[in-house]
Amino acid sequence: MNKLVRFTHAGLALLFALTGLLSAARVGAQVQGGPANQNGGLALKPAKLRADASQHMLLGAARAGSRIVAVGEHGVILLSDDDGAHFRQASVPTDSTLNSVSFSDAKHGWAAGHWGVILKTEDGGETWSLQRSDTTTDQPIFSIAFRDAKHGWAVGLWALVLSTDDGGVTWKQQALDQSSKSGGSGLNLYSVFIGDDQSVYVAGEQGTVFKSTDGGVSWRAQPTGYKGSLWSGAATADHVIYVGGLRGNLFASSDGGESWKAIRAGVGDSITDIKAEKDEVVAVALDGSVITRRAGQSSFKVSREAGRGALTAVAIARTGAPVLFSKEGVVKN
Repeated sequence: MNKLVRFTHAGLALLFALTGLLSAARVGAQVQGGPANQNGGLALKPAKLRADASQHMLLGAARAGSRIVAVGEHGVILLSDDDGAHFRQASVPTDSTLNSVSFSDAKHGWAAGHWGVILKTEDGGETWSLQRSDTTTDQPIFSIAFRDAKHGWAVGLWALVLSTDDGGVTWKQQALDQSSKSGGSGLNLYSVFIGDDQSVYVAGEQGTVFKSTDGGVSWRAQPTGYKGSLWSGAATADHVIYVGGLRGNLFASSDGGESWKAIRAGVGDSITDIKAEKDEVVAVALDGSVITRRAGQSSFKVSREAGRGALTAVAIARTGAPVLFSKEGVVKN
């Protein structure tokens, strides 16, 4: 059997370790044990249906039409059809930790996480099928994003960049700008998100953002001037790019990433997720802060409430209200 190399969720593990909120062992919750498959790796096991599923750590969230879908540890995927008031667990073919989820429309969605797992749904998240995995070496996928039902990208540990043009039936690996020293075992990549036209962005370590304008065939580094890790990013309808990361650092670009401006977000803790929809931008941070900005506003508004805990993901409900997720699961309003 090939030797299995187990890695924690490198980005969030460090993030939580810095704040003393969560042990790396829990952040890296993965498939522990189980028989080997014929390729020498671990055999993936279906996620268990759990009565307390909404109380498990959730690391990614997205809108699927009117539905909200959240993913997290132990392969938990939760669905809400009432803007986050109630959630139920979906059937999932693996209990690997899931870090990210993306929908191209109300029905077609993908989730990704540890052991290189990529899952697909064609019914709005009710059921999921396994498209990709590599259980011989755990090279986690930290983020996944789709432009439409065919074209998508996934990024992760050791400068991993994957792309598909057939809805995830096949995935191919892509190389980044070698001048940024990101090739091979270089920079870890934490967030991939879709821009306007054919633009795709990736945010990662050393304050670097990568941009592709040809569907990921080539990538160019766009340094923000920051030297820390960037955990998340989003593009707005009015063509502004936001990226955020450690210690509340937030940057914006209104020229497609050619230049960046530091934004005073009003938080001192790390920004873990950013979402943009229509005229609204919402970000969340480990200190429980929710940062919002609507079109026409000159600055971000910060909201903090006791009991929120360490926020790890956010989705925007149909009403425009943020639906929040944390290391302890769904955050009740």
